[in-house]
Amino acid sequence: MTAPAQRQRGAALLLLVAVLGLGAAGLLIGAFGRNTGEAARQQRTLLTVAQARDALLGFAAANGRLPRPAASALDGRERPADCAGDADCSGFLPWVALGVTGVDAWGKLLRYSVTPEMARAPIVSFSAVANRVVLGRDARGELMYLAGQDLCDVSAQCLPAVLFSQGRERFGTSASGVRQINTARGNVDEAANDSDSRRYVSRPAAQDGVPGGAFDDMLAWITVPALYQRMRAARNLP
Repeated sequence: MTAPAQRQRGAALLLLVAVLGLGAAGLLIGAFGRNTGEAARQQRTLLTVAQARDALLGFAAANGRLPRPAASALDGRERPADCAGDADCSGFLPWVALGVTGVDAWGKLLRYSVTPEMARAPIVSFSAVANRVVLGRDARGELMYLAGQDLCDVSAQCLPAVLFSQGRERFGTSASGVRQINTARGNVDEAANDSDSRRYVSRPAAQDGVPGGAFDDMLAWITVPALYQRMRAARNLP
């Protein structure tokens, strides 16, 4: 084989290697890019939930109470009437009333549940009882209290409010009011968060095959000390 032919063959092989390398790199970038994009959406959602929590505290400082849930999936103002019970005080974050983004990074409305007594002004600190609770799962998969306890009273307060994103998968309602169908089985913790009005579950994200089932909800909550501290600083707590 002549030298020019050898050089041409070598150049062709290098070109083939380069093309294959670019293809492999493209596949890797695509895979990692999807993971990176999902991680970015999770971070944006966590920030949105944190900002909403701070806005709730700001609302309480200005109004002497926490807001009621949104009027509907399409109306981010507060529900006009006082909550008759726990179910009436559980729904969507009232994003218009708070002046914040009401959706997570997947376009789902943030959920919000507030103790009825904490959504009426004035909140009487020496008698008001916060009754929301958050549970997690221990190393054996058993439910345990992360915040609150079985009995909530003045001397052993539970939580004034809980808010959360329902994550990318399963459950949730879009900003246009369309509910996402639950496509999993055994995700009892997510199902509880979707339907309960007082008890909620917070734990690390997981797929099927673990106690409580698949889970990607992201929760935050407000404690009584945090609420009262903000309201006292604004001199709006009797």
